[in-house]
Amino acid sequence: MSTRFTLNGKAVAVDVDPATPLLWTLRDELGMTGSKFGCGIAACGACTVHLNGTATRSCVLPISAVAGQKVTTIEAVGGDKVGAAVQAAWVKHDVAQCGYCQSGQIMSATGLLNQNRKPSDADIDAAMSGNVCRCGTYQRIRAAIHDAAKALA
Repeated sequence: MSTRFTLNGKAVAVDVDPATPLLWTLRDELGMTGSKFGCGIAACGACTVHLNGTATRSCVLPISAVAGQKVTTIEAVGGDKVGAAVQAAWVKHDVAQCGYCQSGQIMSATGLLNQNRKPSDADIDAAMSGNVCRCGTYQRIRAAIHDAAKALA
C-alpha cells in the first residue's frame, strides 16, 4: 500500500507495510539516515523528527500515521531560521561529542523554539527530558538553546 506525505518540503510516496515505523521508512526507503535508532520505544529521542512542526519520535510512529502530513528531518531542519539558529548555537557551544543523539537533540530543541522563543531552564528541561545524551552534554545543550533563542529575538 502506498503512503503519500511531504518530506522536507517535497511530496513522496512509499510502498511499505502501513505498520512500518516512520524511522525505518526514512532510513531504508528514502535514504534519510540522519535520524538514528536508539531504543525503539520512544524513550531516548535519537529518532526525533518533526511531524507538522512538532517534535515526534519516529521509531514508534507507523508510516500510515503520516499519510498526508508534513515530515521534516535533520537533513532539512536548518532550512528555516529557527533550525539554522539552533544548528549555529550547537556549533558555537561545541555541543556534540560522539554525535549519535545530536540529530534528535536538535530536532527537539528546534521544536521547543518553534513554540516558545523565550524558554526558561525549566521549559528547556521539560522539552529535552526525553532526549538521552550518553556523553552528558546537557549543560551545553541548555546553553545552546538559550543562545539560539537570543539570536531569534
